[in-house]
Amino acid sequence: MTGAVFSRAAGRDLPVVAGGRGAELFDTTGRRYLDAAGGAIVVGIGHGSAEVADAIAAQARSVAYVHGSAFASPSLTEYVETLGPLLPVDDPYVYPVSGGSEAVETALKMARAYHLARGEDRSVVIGRTGAYHGNTRGALDVSGRDGLRAPYLPWLGSAARTTSPYEYRCSFPDSHPNGCGAQHAEALEQVIVAQGPQNVAAFIAEPIAGAALGACVPSADYWPAITEVCHRYGVLVIADEVMTGFGRTGRWFGSDHWGVRPDLLVAAKGAASGYWPLGLTVCSGEVHDTIQKAGFVHGFTYSHHAVGAAAGLAVLKILQRDGLVEAAAERGEQLGAELQKELGDHPHVGDIRGRGLLWAVELVADRETKAPFPRSERVAERIVAAAKERGVLLYHSTGCANGTEGDLLVFGPPLVITPAEVTEVAKGSANAIREILSA
Repeated sequence: MTGAVFSRAAGRDLPVVAGGRGAELFDTTGRRYLDAAGGAIVVGIGHGSAEVADAIAAQARSVAYVHGSAFASPSLTEYVETLGPLLPVDDPYVYPVSGGSEAVETALKMARAYHLARGEDRSVVIGRTGAYHGNTRGALDVSGRDGLRAPYLPWLGSAARTTSPYEYRCSFPDSHPNGCGAQHAEALEQVIVAQGPQNVAAFIAEPIAGAALGACVPSADYWPAITEVCHRYGVLVIADEVMTGFGRTGRWFGSDHWGVRPDLLVAAKGAASGYWPLGLTVCSGEVHDTIQKAGFVHGFTYSHHAVGAAAGLAVLKILQRDGLVEAAAERGEQLGAELQKELGDHPHVGDIRGRGLLWAVELVADRETKAPFPRSERVAERIVAAAKERGVLLYHSTGCANGTEGDLLVFGPPLVITPAEVTEVAKGSANAIREILSA
């Protein structure tokens, strides 16, 4: 037989994509789809940007690849100098890689290297329950998404976990409406003490939970309390901005909503808007200078890629020039309002939550008890399929309620989406939900 693609959609016949522009995609039959998820919450500046394609081509024509240990690249230098002032990290140093999982792996190694350079043998990283940080082994180990971890558990187990600020199913319901930051901070401190403060290298979390828990925005007091505990015990804070970075939540980075200045930050997805596999690990100047005293044993063949930097720079310029971060905030308010209007009274919609152009709808079997649907009913998958039949592409997640059950629809359209298209997304999604889950 001839070669075949190892499909990510085994058993399903997929339409063949022919092109795209803005928030729209078209298949080879001419059918149009409204991309309400940006693929996997990736596309920020929209599909079909000739400007980015030209920047990639121009760099590739000049030189496509040099090893990062042999040459400096003008495109990389310009990109980092342009990006630096936007990063919520003090005196940032940027280590470019090929995606989010690589960025997380790099950050974990930086945290370990930092403590070793200080003469401390710290190795434990604390993640959160229900979190997702990537599919490589280190990233999966610090993640808390049970279904993804299950096949590989014999390879995992070095990380510890603490609570997540999942407001709809809050671990500390008695703390509201004043906020549960103090309780989450106390839970984190208990984990640090149990592991031994001298052993804990870093705490990793998404400023706003993305793929696994669906646009969970923490209470206003969460991040100040969490960072105080980490700083008190010398634990580095790693902000996973793979999904929340580059304008997705209506600010340049999710950390900006609370004035968080992490020691390390990881980004990807919107960094190159899908035009190139680009991820970034950013560390503070203090972390960088400390690591460099002993050296950093790490590297990837395709890190520090000149073409990737050209793509990232072109995307960054478009985000700035076209005011797309501000547009995400404005269109996000509209999307939240329209989802609430269409679905706020639906008996199987438990929660509608989000910030900027990152939103989620959590579906429940019983609205009063918040009981999830049995996983065997595949509710989220059926609704995504029904929405696709209506020409609206959604992203879904499962397992939010208890690790196995719990159905989420996640919205993350390109930041260039128009007001009319936002209305189309809300109505098309609501109709798909009504088809599958009649009131």
